[in-house]
Amino acid sequence: MSLPDGVERRDFEGDGDEADAQSLATRGDPVYGEPVVEGWRRWNPDRSKLGATLELGVDTGLAGGDSVLYLGAANGTTVSHVADFAGPTYAVEFAPRSTRDLLDVAEDRQNLFPLLKDARKPETYAHVVESGLDAIVQDVATRGQADVALANRQFLADDGRLVAAIKARSEDVTRDPEAVFADALDTLREGYEVLATERLEPFHDDHLAVVATPL
Repeated sequence: MSLPDGVERRDFEGDGDEADAQSLATRGDPVYGEPVVEGWRRWNPDRSKLGATLELGVDTGLAGGDSVLYLGAANGTTVSHVADFAGPTYAVEFAPRSTRDLLDVAEDRQNLFPLLKDARKPETYAHVVESGLDAIVQDVATRGQADVALANRQFLADDGRLVAAIKARSEDVTRDPEAVFADALDTLREGYEVLATERLEPFHDDHLAVVATPL
């Protein structure tokens, strides 16, 4: 499995869900009560779609030092790990309460820039986020997730990567997840070449990881 520089497998000893042997880890200050050994903090795939994507061996194309736009940063669980290995990391979150937590996370990470914005409206942060980014990581819980990825495509370099988690239940809880994923991929292909897909079970039900690059 290809991991970004700055992401390693480390030994964590413990019981239950607190720690497992040879878990993914990044170096940084702890954020959500995760175990830390010699400066390495466990990246829990049960609490992170991107962590689950990496755990399942998907080649995301992410690399150490990448410039990243993170859409749907929530309280900072996953984006804190991203900022541990990436370069400038712009974290877009719509909910004010979550953004307050995100600001706390950013205090220990000078390369993490929280933005209280709506990922469906990239024009509201286009004056802040640089263009030609190496990657977009998307984890938004809304209808039209593929449309969000298309709207933010403008920030990616021509050889950049989109790494997204499509949530079937956020699109339509009544439909078969496979049908939801098929429709989302059709929409994505209007602006991206899809390189890889992977269901995120057993870590996250009815989620599809997608890796794509701009057309």
